[in-house]
Amino acid sequence: MTTTAPQAGKRRGKGRGVLGNTGLYAAVGVAALLFLIPFYLIVRNALSTDLEITGENWKLLPSFQWGNISELFDDPTVDFGRSMVNSLVVAVLTTVGTLLVCSLAGYGLARIPYRHANKVFYAVLATLMVPTAVTFVPSFVLVSSLGWVDTYRGLIIPGLFSGFTCFLFRQYFLGFPKELEEAARVDGLGYWGAYWRIVVPNSLNFFAAIATITFISAWNSFLWPLVIGQDPSSWTVQIALSSFMTNQTVNFHLIFMATAISILPLVFVFLFLQRWLVQGIAQTGIKG
Repeated sequence: MTTTAPQAGKRRGKGRGVLGNTGLYAAVGVAALLFLIPFYLIVRNALSTDLEITGENWKLLPSFQWGNISELFDDPTVDFGRSMVNSLVVAVLTTVGTLLVCSLAGYGLARIPYRHANKVFYAVLATLMVPTAVTFVPSFVLVSSLGWVDTYRGLIIPGLFSGFTCFLFRQYFLGFPKELEEAARVDGLGYWGAYWRIVVPNSLNFFAAIATITFISAWNSFLWPLVIGQDPSSWTVQIALSSFMTNQTVNFHLIFMATAISILPLVFVFLFLQRWLVQGIAQTGIKG
């Protein structure tokens, strides 16, 4: 009796564990299915006609109108290929510039001794409390006076610095091991050498996490490119998407096809940086 009772208890515990895992997997599966439904609808409608999208007779599978792809890129009113290139250039350069500028600012605030460092940091935090609408018009006037309308400079440079990203970098560098930097200074490296040769190579996970968030934000930006990119040749993909819906007509199949193609770069970036993104978020100490 003394030997069978613990074994029975173990079997009951294993049974509860199996049931618990099964319920967890089922919940995760349902959540994943619900998450994928919008993507299914985008792909389904992208390969359908307008009548199939808006008609009463709903079909689970589309009629696979592959000609919608060529129709999208051959549309004379919207150069969708050019808008994809514009968005890619803007998103990549904005991401690289933001990482460089904000990481240097955050490292300087965290490591370089300066009696006004806290005041500068509080001033950076104060910018987070200013609504974007307040600075939108002055920013446009400045960009317009510099002649940067319809240029990559006007689309990219005003968004290179982010107070929130600078704050994240400062907080991260405050927790970075000082022993590594002290060893670098013993070898004769200054602040720049320690930052570039020690801090950055050991912080790639965090940089990848910030890069992913910045790239997605730059790719999805709409209002600023709408104002600066006044010529169709400087439109980004978000502006091109909005052009398929006018007061007179709505090209549903082109909207969905353009949407499906426009999210592919985001999917590739997320899949490529997913491992580093999770590790970078874990290193920030953010808890759900």
